[in-house]
Amino acid sequence: MSEIEPGSDQWLAQVEEEILEPDRVIIDPHHHLWKKRLNGDYLLPELWGDTGSGHNIVKTVFMECRAFYRREGEQHLKSVGETETIAALALESRTNTSNKATIAGIVAHSDLTLAGESEELLLEALEQHRAASNGLLRGIRHSAAHDRRPEDLFIVGSAPPYLHGKEAFRKGLRIIAEQGLTYDTWHYHHQNLDFLDLARAIPECTMILDHFGTPLGVGIYKHCRDEIFQEWKAQIREISQCPNVYAKLGGLAMPDNGFNWHLQSRPPSSDEFIKEQQKYYLHAIECFGPERCMFESNFPVDRLSISYHVLFNAYKKMVADFSTDEKHAMFYGTAEKVYSLQD
Repeated sequence: MSEIEPGSDQWLAQVEEEILEPDRVIIDPHHHLWKKRLNGDYLLPELWGDTGSGHNIVKTVFMECRAFYRREGEQHLKSVGETETIAALALESRTNTSNKATIAGIVAHSDLTLAGESEELLLEALEQHRAASNGLLRGIRHSAAHDRRPEDLFIVGSAPPYLHGKEAFRKGLRIIAEQGLTYDTWHYHHQNLDFLDLARAIPECTMILDHFGTPLGVGIYKHCRDEIFQEWKAQIREISQCPNVYAKLGGLAMPDNGFNWHLQSRPPSSDEFIKEQQKYYLHAIECFGPERCMFESNFPVDRLSISYHVLFNAYKKMVADFSTDEKHAMFYGTAEKVYSLQD
């Protein structure tokens, strides 16, 4: 273990690179904001420190992370506190005059299984999220991540088994689809077929596959990377046949993915990152096509492994041979379309 704390500014500063294609406009469609987690606060100053590190990040989408919940009140409305806080930060980002990235969309959390108990409860929650968002609500993420050995994981999903198959959950998903909201999924690789069944069952809902379906590489999966990759390749190809599903390219540098950069004395360079991970990215792009792919940072979680400017350098290198239109789709256009981020 490094004496410098992994993910810290000092640790990340050990690897600095010249910014590639600095003028390319980028939407980062997946980041979090919170207080006192991992290495501390990650709020606007920290976000801007990363998005302003050289690449032309013009807009971002906040992804729910169970932060800033209301401490009191009805259970189904506590997550609205997160939307309220982020909407205020988003307003601050939009009124800033320093050409910094603006938070242009919010993906909130609501318990979709409420629909099985009472459609009215879910509709009330969605209405409050929409009102609190100041027009920025774009979707809902209700994580389905569940593993039988949570003690092996750094970030533990808290969902019950087979959430995607529960009728109450699917009923809730149909409701958000009717309201024009997207669904972001976070689950582990061994749940990909559950998600495939869900995507086929509710084709009217636009779904976004986060983090490649999170191929795990720790605990009982530590020595199974090649086997898991082969299964993952086939599953991703099947999922891509569902036209309602889009793929986020990123989130593969979390500690649970097992690449262990967070345990090294220094973070990887873009070339080192590419050597380990390019095959995941290129396979997903081949299956979904650039028009259904979007590069994400998943910061500050992936910040434990790599700096923002090095990460996006790696992304740009991976797709250097793609056409101008294809690059624009993956860095900007797909996210703009899926999350309705047009000015």
